[in-house]
Amino acid sequence: MKKSRTIRRGSRLLALSTASLGLVATMAIPAAADDGPTREQLKADCASGEGKCSFNEPALGKAYLGDFRQVSNSLYNCSTSDAKQSMGWSDTVGSTDSAGVSVTAGGNIAGLIDLSVTATYSHTWSSSHTENSSLDMTVKPGEVGWISRAQVMQTVSGTWQTHYDSPKWGHYFWFVPDTVTGPAPNGTDGQSNAVTVKTRKMTTAEKNSCSADAKKGKTFVVKR
Repeated sequence: MKKSRTIRRGSRLLALSTASLGLVATMAIPAAADDGPTREQLKADCASGEGKCSFNEPALGKAYLGDFRQVSNSLYNCSTSDAKQSMGWSDTVGSTDSAGVSVTAGGNIAGLIDLSVTATYSHTWSSSHTENSSLDMTVKPGEVGWISRAQVMQTVSGTWQTHYDSPKWGHYFWFVPDTVTGPAPNGTDGQSNAVTVKTRKMTTAEKNSCSADAKKGKTFVVKR
């Protein structure tokens, strides 16, 4: 019974001495046997270096703006006038594979993808991007304010080829398709990173917190 249609196996090229037969090559065939590897096992061998891996035929998807997410602390305004403050923010965006697993910056997986993309598209690929700055914000009385940021993202699809010096799960070569989503340089495909101040009304519980003597008529910051 076939285990997966996304994992393929291949056999090492065999040379036969019989001249009439010539060279016989066993090509990669679809699906793995029930005792074959899982996607996670193959990726783990690529990451550890046990398997000699390459990320073949990378294809970049069209860049898009990712979701906004909070990148600063929250400013609560318990006073009766506008609260104006410069708030620092910091954001680190990483990459994930098709299974939602993080692609570690600087690891074998990230390095192999970068090598493949650089060779194909003549520009580097990064598994992680960090930015930090500050922004002036104004929060109305009875509201909460924070800074949100959205990063330009892009997918890269390809096929992992794993080669073992000795047969593993019965074969020297295994193949698995994968799609990695990660941060793209600002301006890719006309998309730009975005930073904005967002506010909302305080909840009843938050308003009650403002009534405490220590916070009455003041603004205060709560770490995110």
